[in-house]
Amino acid sequence: MAKPKLDSAGISLFCESVAMMLAAGIQTDEAVGMLSEDIGDTALQTTCESVYRTLNRGQNLAQAMRESGAFPRYAVDMVGVGENAGRLEEVLRALGVYYDEEDRLFAKIRSAVGYPAALLCIMSLILAFTVIIILPVFEDVYVSMAGSLTNGSFNAVGLSIGIGWVALGITLVCTIAALGLVVASRSESGRMTVMHLFEKFPTTRPAMEQLAVSRFASALAAYTASGVNTDMAMKEALEVVEHAGLKAKGQAAYGLMIDAAQPRSLAQAISEAEVFEQIHARMLTIGTRSGSLDAALDRLSANFFDDAILQIDSAIDNIEPALAAFLTIAVGATLISVMMPLIGIMGSIG
Repeated sequence: MAKPKLDSAGISLFCESVAMMLAAGIQTDEAVGMLSEDIGDTALQTTCESVYRTLNRGQNLAQAMRESGAFPRYAVDMVGVGENAGRLEEVLRALGVYYDEEDRLFAKIRSAVGYPAALLCIMSLILAFTVIIILPVFEDVYVSMAGSLTNGSFNAVGLSIGIGWVALGITLVCTIAALGLVVASRSESGRMTVMHLFEKFPTTRPAMEQLAVSRFASALAAYTASGVNTDMAMKEALEVVEHAGLKAKGQAAYGLMIDAAQPRSLAQAISEAEVFEQIHARMLTIGTRSGSLDAALDRLSANFFDDAILQIDSAIDNIEPALAAFLTIAVGATLISVMMPLIGIMGSIG
């Protein structure tokens, strides 16, 4: 049976709590053991107990998190990066911020979509009643009055029925999509599906790539801070990249760095492969020359993350007005489908 995953709020609480206790000098296994005691969240407490048991067997935190089955791949990979680089506390704090922001975004999605979704459900019922019950009554009336009605009157009935069915179909599709978004935002597996949809949707695709770049820069910063050479740092950081487009660019940059004929520096390779924008690549050059490459990467990661969150926020803010606009159109279509037969009758009588 598949093990349930923690939600974003639970992952954020776990990472921030363990980071805080590591900063106080408490060992990792003791920190997780203390966190499992009366935490008040059954799912998180069960997860902490599972992680604690694995730690007691001599495994590291990343392996324990992976075996628990409660954490997403990115969180596990980044904790592994932090342990290998000797920056576990910093990585856990960054993960705490990341998943706290993710939880806020999905709460905002539920808020933006919930009310319009309820209205769409009501509108679907009204349209269904209109198309299935009311409009056929008009059609029967027209058939019984066929001798005194014109072809235009019959056309009005046919057109109104067509408008009603089209409006009903579109409204049902939007209703299902809105309800699916609300339901998906409440579970971790559903949230992953939403994030994958965001990667394909034109409005949010750039923001999701920016978020992937932020993750990559954070992993790269952890490895460079640990003292490994930049070639190895690039190779290892690519392991945490899941975004297909960014992974291809990163692999191209790594190829430039290990080019036997003309090897490039990290900053040059990232610039030529267009992993970062040119202005950000120049910041890496400055960081390399000043001996603070890891600090420059940390700063860039934070900038990319903030920019991605702003873009996603903006996209979510547009959901509610778009659904409200569609509701207005659906109401208008309903009125038209009902009024057109009446107009036809009045025209025939006149």
